[in-house]
Parts: sequence; C-alpha cells; structure tokens
Amino acid sequence: MDLRPAEVTSILEKEIEGFSQDSGMQSVGTVLSVGDGVARVYGLDDCVMNELLEFGDGVRGVALNLEEDNVGCVLLGSATKVKEGQQVKGTGRIISVPTGPQLLGRVVNALGDPVDGKGPLGTSEEDLRPIEQPAPSVVERQPVDTPMQTGIKAIDAMIPIGRGQRELIIGDRQTGKTALLIDTILSQKTTGGGDPENPSQVICIYVAVGQKQSTVVDIVKRLEAEGAMKYSIVVSASAIDEASMQYLSCYAGCTMGERFRDEGRDVVIFYDDLYKQALAYRQVMLLLRRPPGREAFPGDVFNLHSRLLERAARLSDEAPKINPRYKAGGGSLTALPVVETQEGDVSAYIPTNVISITDGQIFLEGSLFNAGIRPAVNAGISVSRVGGAAQIPPMKKTAGSLRLDLAQYRELQAFAQFGSDLDAATQRKLTRGERLVEILKQHQYQPVEVADQVMVIFAGTSGALDSILASDVREFEKQYIAYMHDTHPEAAEAIRTAKKDIPDEVKAQLKAAADVIKKQMGA
Repeated sequence: MDLRPAEVTSILEKEIEGFSQDSGMQSVGTVLSVGDGVARVYGLDDCVMNELLEFGDGVRGVALNLEEDNVGCVLLGSATKVKEGQQVKGTGRIISVPTGPQLLGRVVNALGDPVDGKGPLGTSEEDLRPIEQPAPSVVERQPVDTPMQTGIKAIDAMIPIGRGQRELIIGDRQTGKTALLIDTILSQKTTGGGDPENPSQVICIYVAVGQKQSTVVDIVKRLEAEGAMKYSIVVSASAIDEASMQYLSCYAGCTMGERFRDEGRDVVIFYDDLYKQALAYRQVMLLLRRPPGREAFPGDVFNLHSRLLERAARLSDEAPKINPRYKAGGGSLTALPVVETQEGDVSAYIPTNVISITDGQIFLEGSLFNAGIRPAVNAGISVSRVGGAAQIPPMKKTAGSLRLDLAQYRELQAFAQFGSDLDAATQRKLTRGERLVEILKQHQYQPVEVADQVMVIFAGTSGALDSILASDVREFEKQYIAYMHDTHPEAAEAIRTAKKDIPDEVKAQLKAAADVIKKQMGA
C-alpha cells in the first residue's frame, strides 16, 4: 500500500485539533448469575436504589436489592440475552419515563416506549421524569371539594368522588369493575369537549396491569371509537410482560399524570388492578430472596401501594410558591385503583391494605350483577369519605335520602318474602325502593350527564314513578330526559349552576314533564 506522508499529516492534525483531555468515569460491573428474570451483579459499588442498569443488546434492568457484595437487579427485557460474566453499566439515574402532551392518544409500556405501532413519541430528554416522586406535603394540598363526575348514577348520587380523591373499586372478577372505569373515561369528554388543549379537559390515564392483551386492545378500540383516546394515555403491562414491568407500570402512569397535575391540569388515573401488581411484586421479591411475610407477600407490600396512592392530591393555589417543582397551582390527580377479591373476601391482606389507604371504596357485588342490577354497586358497604363535599348542591339535596330509602327497601324486602300482609306504609316503601333500584340501573358505555342524573333522581325520590310499573321505569327515563331537553333546554344549565337546591321553577317543569310522560305511557 502506497502511503503519502502529506495525507497522514493532515489526518493527524485533525485528530490532534479535536483531542480533549477530559476523562469520564463510568460505573461498570459483572453479572454473577442470571435466571428467572433476575440478575446478581458484582462491582457496582456506587449503585443506588431503583437505578437503571444497561446490560447491552438493548436489555435494561432496575437495581432493587443493594447487598454488601452484590446488587440484585430485575431485568426489563428478555433474560436470554444476558449471560454470566457479561459487563453491566450503571447509568447513574433513577428509572425514568417520558411525560407530556405527546403521550396523549398513545399506548405505551411501563418504560414509556410506544407499543401501538404509531412511531416514536417525539419527547425530549427534558420530558423524562423519575417514576418515584415524593407525594405533595400537607401544606401543598387543598381540600377535595370539586366533583369528579363518573357519569354513573349510582356513584355520583350516593358515593361521590372528588378531584384529588383516592376511591377504591373492589369486587370479584366479572362484576363490571373495568366497565365502570371505561364509563368514567367516556364521561370526561363533557369536561372540555374532548379537546386535550382545553384547560378544563380532564386527562385520563388507564394503567392495565396483568390484563390479557386482547382486553387491552378491546379497551383501546372502544376509547378510539368514542373519541376518548384524544385525552387519554394507556400504559400497558399485560400478562405476558415480565413481572418487573407489571410492578413498575403503576408508578410510570402516576409520573405521567403528575406532569399534567403540576401544570395545573386535572387528571384521573385508573390502576387496573393493584392486586395483580402486588402479585408481580411478590414474584420479583421472592426471586431476589427477600423474606416473605403474610400470604408470602414481602413486608413492604403496604408501602408499595401507600407510596403510590399518596401521590394523588389536589394542589393548593399557593403550591408553586412553596415548591418550585409545581409550575401552577390548583391541579389535581384523582386515583381510582381496582382490587380484585376472591369470593368477595374483603378481609384478605391486599384488599384491607388498600381500603385503609384510600378515601372510600365502591364495592361491586357478584350476586347483584347476576340479578341484573348493573352497575352492581352495593350501597350498604360502599362509602366515600369525602361525601357531599364532592357533589353539586342540587344532587346533594335531591339524592340525600336515596341511600336511606334503598337500605329500608332491602330490609323490608326480606319480610315481604314471607308473603305476610303488609300495611300501606310498608307497601309504599317497597314500591318506591323497587323504582329507585330501576332508576340506578345503567347500560355500559352510556354515561349520564350530571344534570340529567339530578332530573331522573328527582323523579324517583319525589314519588313521580310510584304509579308506573317497575319494568317501564327505563322507558320513562328515556322519554322524560328527551322531553326536558326539547321543551326546557335551559333547565340543565340551571341545575348545574344552582347554589343550593333545584330552582323552584325547574322543579315545577320536572313535575309537569313527569305527568306528561306518565299520561303518554298510560300510567
């Protein structure tokens, strides 16, 4: 090969010009053992808890056990690519996920990587946030007093949820828990017309933990068909994903929601469900040889859920002055966690843990579901510790006696089964209760606007339905709402903005409308 000294000289000159004496240091370790999605690494002396580690070939891991002579790490990818003796690099940063408006309308995994085939998210390094964040302090919060409408009559009337609250949805499998969440997402379209740019639009984040992939696909298709995906993010950690991804997905979704909350927006996040997250966490911790406790869960399983749910809050207007982390005050993050029970056992370990952390629970009962009462909300066991503070005044006034009427109906129903003669007052209560149960039934994917809910519940509690057959109540409701919208379109706005009770003129219109519809139905 013919070398030309002039060419060599020019190349050396360029190299010398670009030479820098800066030296970098990187933490490097060696894989001691690997198996079952867990690796033990030697040599990462300055590794920190939850630090992201790189194994090469695109495989990443999270440091969870910091022991004297090695680091226990769970893999976030295929363990087949990791071998003993392989080099591991510490990144020096806590595991982080992308955040921001670019995620709206997308389906991502627990690391924030898109899995919907729509290309990259378009986020930058500045949009990355650690998945573990401290919860807002007491002085950075304000009381929960703004309603978070679910569009479900039984919940908005009897077990109201406020923005910034944590309300548990609990029940056996196949009792309508996920359906309730989807209805709540669809109901948020009314908050800002489904426009994610609208500051009043509530952002929805659905975290699917351990669900079948087909279930997640069906949910995404439903949200797209209803136009709800525009203001939603779906974090998918399905049953075929690693246990580590299922465990981390809830924290990733929470961090994505906190970005919007810290900018003054209202967010509602759904964890579906935390029992499967606890099972994934148990699997990971047992593989890392942490000592098991009750039901073989590790001792810190309570902290697993408490540090997640405590991040739900309604920020005060003064929050940005107290902590520069908040860009604007007044934002909220509402958490609706789901816990699946086995045979209705709410006294098991995980259900009791989550009940003690949350501000109330909505109990869905299998026997009610099978009897055709859907949503199958058991009003007796269900409770909201925020109560009427999270209701519009007309709803609070109209639905005040609803829970008591239903409780009396259930009690009297037991006596009525014996077939004994009943006095007129008891018969009236049974008749009223039967109609109220029918009023609270609702078809899936058909959330009801809050003013319409007030109108229907007013008809039930005022006795307007006592003279019609229970089987005709649903038809009455349909015609009654349509009639009010056609003849008195201003009534809905008057109900929404009323400071105390339903205005007297609107009450008169509602009573007249009920009489008209009953006449049409021949009642």
